[in-house]
Amino acid sequence: MEPVTLTTERLLLRSVEPADTEAVFLACQDPDVQRWTTVPSPYEREHAVSFTEQTVPDGWRNGTMCTFALLPRDSRDGGPLLGCMSVMVRSLPGTWEIGYWTAKEHRGHGYTAEAMLALARWAFTELGTERLEWRAEVGNAGSRAVAERAGFVIEGIQRSGLLNNGTRRDSWLGALVPSDLGLTSAHPYLPARA
Repeated sequence: MEPVTLTTERLLLRSVEPADTEAVFLACQDPDVQRWTTVPSPYEREHAVSFTEQTVPDGWRNGTMCTFALLPRDSRDGGPLLGCMSVMVRSLPGTWEIGYWTAKEHRGHGYTAEAMLALARWAFTELGTERLEWRAEVGNAGSRAVAERAGFVIEGIQRSGLLNNGTRRDSWLGALVPSDLGLTSAHPYLPARA
């Protein structure tokens, strides 16, 4: 799969590139990024190089992970890196997972929820995604608030749902389905009635 570029009212979402290495490295020095995400800790420059030069291009090429740099819409090149967001294929056909981090100085502006909605629409219409999952370690209130702002329905807690820095941790699980955004999917969805 070839990388794509998406835009929103305020954002440009394009594939992470080797030129982003330094910005990724600096953003991932934030203790909150290291605490709440699965990036290596401590986060070394070689991790950023591997991410931008190998992991991201391999994911696009294999069609298993599509990773985007979040930038201000008016900056094709050279704008500040606001964050990174990926959709990754899961084992259940039609199910993908979304993951993200936001650079500390750009939190609280609604950029991540805006990007999540754009990426979800693209995943549903272009990737054939029928269920987009979000998970975060229980206690990561910032990530949960962003997911809920983007329309994800929190479905519960997965015991031992994440492996973070060598420790299994409980995670919140949420999902978005095409009908949540007024879109159709390849298979009909029949919600359970209570």
